[in-house]
Amino acid sequence: MTMERDTVSGILRRLESGYQLPPLSVIAMKLMELASSETSSINDMVELVEKDPSLAVRLLNLANSVFFSAGRRVSTLKQAAIRLGSNNLKMMALSISLRGAFPMGRIQQFDYEQFWRLSIYRALITRSLAEQSEVCNPEEAFVAGLTTEIGLPIFFDLYIKGKDEQFDLSMEPLEDLLAREREHFGLDHRQVGKAALKYWKFPEHMIVCQSSYGERARKGDGPILCTLGEMARLFSLMLSDESADFNAFFQEAECTLKLNTEAIHETILDTFHRVQNIAENLKVEINKEHDLMEIMEKANRALIRISERVAKFASGAGGKRLPSFESIDEEEKAVAHTLQAVAHEIRNPLTAVGGFAKRLAGSLDPQSQVGRYAQVILEEALRLEKILSSMPKQVRKPSSSSFN
Repeated sequence: MTMERDTVSGILRRLESGYQLPPLSVIAMKLMELASSETSSINDMVELVEKDPSLAVRLLNLANSVFFSAGRRVSTLKQAAIRLGSNNLKMMALSISLRGAFPMGRIQQFDYEQFWRLSIYRALITRSLAEQSEVCNPEEAFVAGLTTEIGLPIFFDLYIKGKDEQFDLSMEPLEDLLAREREHFGLDHRQVGKAALKYWKFPEHMIVCQSSYGERARKGDGPILCTLGEMARLFSLMLSDESADFNAFFQEAECTLKLNTEAIHETILDTFHRVQNIAENLKVEINKEHDLMEIMEKANRALIRISERVAKFASGAGGKRLPSFESIDEEEKAVAHTLQAVAHEIRNPLTAVGGFAKRLAGSLDPQSQVGRYAQVILEEALRLEKILSSMPKQVRKPSSSSFN
């Protein structure tokens, strides 16, 4: 019976038993078993990894990379394993094996290179969010982020590759893609991903993330990994979606994880600090400067919208001195309340954009293209902040700029 004619439940059962799934490294799979055994030791894990010289070299490179904030270099796999710890060793070996199970390049309408590029960014953002919020293990968060859409390349291999039929694989909106998949093929790539993770013996709290996405995940009704993964997906839109809003990621992280703007800035900068190392070890081409320019372009668009809002706000005031609370009468209170709300609405995204530009400008070569762009955005943000600060006290929130 072909995959097209099989029942959905039958297909999923066969996938869960490994049917047509790309094989992961035997060493990585055994490493997961060892790491979950109470009787195994670091020495046992090192002896296992040494059987795969390529994996051993890449893990050694990771241990010496900024991904693990390396200090003094280590020269043996045992030293690397001690630095990484058994859980990190397991998770990084699994990540390397997972990436190696798929091809690269573009086949028909599916771009494997772009898929892994975005997957790495999602993994790093998920990891950094876990560190900042201290809600779960950062290394597990990394692998959960890396595998968020792992069902998509498998789905493509099963149903689309080699066929004459064209199918729209646009990832956003995600709910629309999943609906198209179910309508056309009877199941979606998240269901395929769930079956694959089960076969590969991933922990249940990672598998469940395949079933939780969109508003449900953002509300935090399920496991926290699902929420972090959804926020990482919002961030990845800034690298893949022309119309993505710079402030959407900030708003969700602030609202759901209660992170302040500074912590969110740190999350993004930490991601770009680590991305080159992890990409090299997973053998994925990433142009960090190009991706930073994409982020800065989204920040610039957000700033343009803020500037238009400030101009409209100033125009609405008619050039007149706004009333003080001492002189205002009942009819004017509604107007004052509206002005306060508008000022607050402007200040929050302005702080996000301006603070990010300042942090970025301070960490880059001022002569580089990204460094110059960040400085231009920062100067414009400071100009708008000055305009807001000159407003009468009753229409602005009493706080100084977080990026001045």
